[in-house]
Amino acid sequence: MLKTIVNLSLIALSICCTCFSPLSKAEKADRDKALVLNADAVSIDDVEQRYILKGEILLVKGSIVITGENADIQIDPEGYQAIHIKGAPERVASIRERREGPAEEFMQGRGKEILYDNKNEVFTLIGEANFKRLLNMQTLDTLSGWKIQYDDQKQRYLVIPPTTDSALLNSPPLARAILMPRRKTPIK
Repeated sequence: MLKTIVNLSLIALSICCTCFSPLSKAEKADRDKALVLNADAVSIDDVEQRYILKGEILLVKGSIVITGENADIQIDPEGYQAIHIKGAPERVASIRERREGPAEEFMQGRGKEILYDNKNEVFTLIGEANFKRLLNMQTLDTLSGWKIQYDDQKQRYLVIPPTTDSALLNSPPLARAILMPRRKTPIK
């Protein structure tokens, strides 16, 4: 019974999230920008192309800003980064990205952990996750759930429930979306 409710909720949320897709995409230049690392401690393995960061972390890649407490960055042979960043118990990890287009539009997310796949341009927020689309610093759309995956190339959001029944009992609602109506005329 619980699995049926979860599956129906996911189907309804997937339909809603299709409407959530903004008309603009992430800044195209972000993909080719340098990744700037700031942390209390950094361990670099040039052979394995792996970076381990500890302490208060700030990662900047173009308009993308990621904060957290511990991070693991793996560089593939093509030069793309796979970033796994965790928040501290008292402070969650966060990500913010400026969108391309005429208006000041941002995507902003928070979670206990954040995974960022630079090659496929996919963000995954894990653990009490929430994701917002902001326009001129006003919240337009909001998603929340246990795990949120955002595919920037396909402009698709997916809210994924916990994988164990015990996690379901201790978590907030499985998924929630607040979608603002779309304007018929562009914002200047």
